[in-house]
Amino acid sequence: MSHAHSHSHSTPFKVLWISISIILIYAGVEAITGWHAGSLALLGDAGHMVSDALALSIAAFAAWIAKKPPSKTHSYGMGRAEIVAAWISSLFLLIVSLSIIVEAVERIHSPIKVNAVTVMIIAFIGMIINLLVAAILAKAERTINMRAALLHVLSDLLGSFAALVAGAVIYYTKWYPIDPILSIFIGILIIASSFRLLRESMRILMEGVPVHINLEAVSDALTKVDGVLEIHDLHIWTLSSGSVALSAHINIHEISEWESVLKRLTKKLEHDFHIHHITLQPEPDVFDCKPCTEPTATRVKKRK
Repeated sequence: MSHAHSHSHSTPFKVLWISISIILIYAGVEAITGWHAGSLALLGDAGHMVSDALALSIAAFAAWIAKKPPSKTHSYGMGRAEIVAAWISSLFLLIVSLSIIVEAVERIHSPIKVNAVTVMIIAFIGMIINLLVAAILAKAERTINMRAALLHVLSDLLGSFAALVAGAVIYYTKWYPIDPILSIFIGILIIASSFRLLRESMRILMEGVPVHINLEAVSDALTKVDGVLEIHDLHIWTLSSGSVALSAHINIHEISEWESVLKRLTKKLEHDFHIHHITLQPEPDVFDCKPCTEPTATRVKKRK
């Protein structure tokens, strides 16, 4: 059995903790101001910022755990910690968004007077803070864990923008329902993004085929490699963000041909599909392989 490996991890601890500090400080300011101004948009945005700080804390902890090397009990290492963190973070954001939407619906029926000037000032500063944090996070490694953290910050950016617009509308028209209406609209957008990230992280945790890879396309490409007779027990899954693994049984004419066939297969997988963690098992032509019944396995006979 042959292997090819390539791993790289960088843990942006400073990026995460600087972002957490900035967010927590301003969340406190925004919550106090929102309470006095009577703005649900500001209170909701403050709630999102607190959830951001929690999400970034989870991301920082997960990044630290993921940095640990493989051990006797975890032969692949702890890279999946970042995937679990992304799932928890997305779920938390989903719950926060739903709670704000529920409160916003109640506010539509019973509008509360809002201090528009205060809302606009705080919301504008909030947009600047969120843009700063988003820019910091965007420069870090783009793992699914960091994407989840960035999603929290971008949702806050939308929340601050909604509060700014609501404040302006209230200032010029005195139409108070705009505050909860915009909160609902932003909440729906955030929920949609959260669902996408939840689905992606769950797919990885359940060892599904990565969304950007077609199992049949990989199988077809490998069977066309010179020296390959048949591919079976083909499995492709994500180990951690940016690390895709593949294993398969390769039926060939003679075992003596394996070294040259392996080189061609590895080159094909790395160049065409960007798969670098590869485990391939050679089997001579006389081997009687029974079809695999697992749903993720593929068996294709090469035409002669």
